[in-house]
Amino acid sequence: MRRSAPVAAIAAITSTGLLLAGCSGGGGSSSGGSAKANAATQGIVNASDEKGGTLNYEMSDAPESFDPGNTYYAFVYNFSRLYARSLTTFKPGPGPKGNELTPDLAESMGKPSDGGKTWTYKIRKGVKYEDGSAVTSQDVKYAIERSNFARDTLSLGPNYFQQFLEDNEDGYKGPYKDKSKEGLKSIETPDEQTLIFHLKKPFAEFDYLVSAPQTAPVPQAKDKGADYTKSVLSSGSYKFESYEEGKQLTLVRNPQWSAATDPLRKQLPEKITLKLKVAQSTIDKDLKSGATNLDLAGKGVDAQTQAQLLTNSKDKDNTDNALGQRLSYTAINTQVKPFDNVECRKAVEYAIDKKAVQTALGGPIRGDIASTVLPTDIDGYQKFDLYPQKYSGDALDLTEAKKHWDACGAGKISTTILARSDRQEEVDAATSVIDSLKKIGINAKIQQYPSSKYFSDYAGVPEFTKQNNVGLMMMQWGADFPTGYGYLQQILNGKAIGTSGISNLSQLDNPEINNLLDTAIANTDKAAREKAYAEVDKKAMEQAAIVPLTYFKVLNYRSPKATNLVSTSAYSGQYDYLNVGVKK
Repeated sequence: MRRSAPVAAIAAITSTGLLLAGCSGGGGSSSGGSAKANAATQGIVNASDEKGGTLNYEMSDAPESFDPGNTYYAFVYNFSRLYARSLTTFKPGPGPKGNELTPDLAESMGKPSDGGKTWTYKIRKGVKYEDGSAVTSQDVKYAIERSNFARDTLSLGPNYFQQFLEDNEDGYKGPYKDKSKEGLKSIETPDEQTLIFHLKKPFAEFDYLVSAPQTAPVPQAKDKGADYTKSVLSSGSYKFESYEEGKQLTLVRNPQWSAATDPLRKQLPEKITLKLKVAQSTIDKDLKSGATNLDLAGKGVDAQTQAQLLTNSKDKDNTDNALGQRLSYTAINTQVKPFDNVECRKAVEYAIDKKAVQTALGGPIRGDIASTVLPTDIDGYQKFDLYPQKYSGDALDLTEAKKHWDACGAGKISTTILARSDRQEEVDAATSVIDSLKKIGINAKIQQYPSSKYFSDYAGVPEFTKQNNVGLMMMQWGADFPTGYGYLQQILNGKAIGTSGISNLSQLDNPEINNLLDTAIANTDKAAREKAYAEVDKKAMEQAAIVPLTYFKVLNYRSPKATNLVSTSAYSGQYDYLNVGVKK
């Protein structure tokens, strides 16, 4: 996912036995009195079935959309599960234990046939929307049609289904333009419970693909296109009560939700509020005081708060420092001169002082220096470094950088680097990159844009980057799902390039890489797939389209009033939002 804050463990606990087992697994606390640092990465902190109260969230900006079919941030994937149920989701568990799939809206995992080209699911009987109407297989089909085939209206999510369903070659234009109303031929709904997906080629990890909120049901009669984000019809345990765009969202219990049809959710708080565009420093203070319970973006505390937390042992005990299948990097635009020349890109690889960038991002506690596209906690990762950096004291040796820049022949140039304005650490890292590149003749100026528009209007829009001479873009990426394909596909495959909302910011379209990804996903041999993903990683680094900076780690502060806190890899090291409660 553009799971860059960042795609939190799932505290989807189905029994008291699981709850207690999670707590005893390594430092979690069922009473909330003795949890230590990193406790939520090893177990459940403040385990409780206490009902009632108001659970409060805050966020430094605003999400691009609350529409489950039109979003690509990890925290919205996580948060949307409160009101939107996808076919599958992830099992409860701290750290990498949270990466195991389990059925959600579906009764069971998919049934593959035809060598993995056909997948069949049956949705649970008795699931209702907030208005009392029944959730049907046709609603899931429609949700996929609108989110993947109406890209001129809903462009912010991934386009996996568009790439792999048979209809992509038939020219299907999506439900807003389909005058026949027949919809996708490649998704059959023979009855109100059954979905049959027909793919162009085998997809061995399809159960992961349908965990995306794009499979959360949307009844066609209730769809409002881009405005659906303002009043999503709930299929989950909570529903929208009110929404002031850019200000606040309030969820309340969905009276039509039934535990009998949902073994994952608990529906603990009476109400859930989210305040938007709150300064990160204020969020940090509110977390410590208990005035708020969760930072929605889950990207960690700011630099000043971090320094305070790490020098106070009591405060440090309330922190979780988690890996989340994430990489902080600089994307080099391969379609903007002179970076269409691989020698120029290689010069940038050598020139950026990664130690300085690591410091700007918060130091080693926020991630080790990276040399690969694949993070260390993704299966298929192999350690290598094609552009090793050498230092003389604190000074980076620029010999290799200057050699490749001379071979590039560009001379002194000016370019633009983009960063998200509401992420100070990203702005600081971009400033460090600028300082590094000046030393080889690249004069970069920074342009800052909010997270809510970064991909829809700026970095993710090829025409904008071309017209504005954007050669470099700051990026943080987390896996769509915990495999090499789920990590690499949307940032390296040329087929993921569109007109807006894209995550392949480098606009890399390399036939070898595309083919490796396409053939790997069809292979039912997991070891062979992982070998292919490692090869993709190396070929991508040979193309020098991405400068890996750090294998990002988040430093989150646990609110003293929040219960059932778990931090895992499944949603980029955030806390799980599915069953968090609050002490009244």
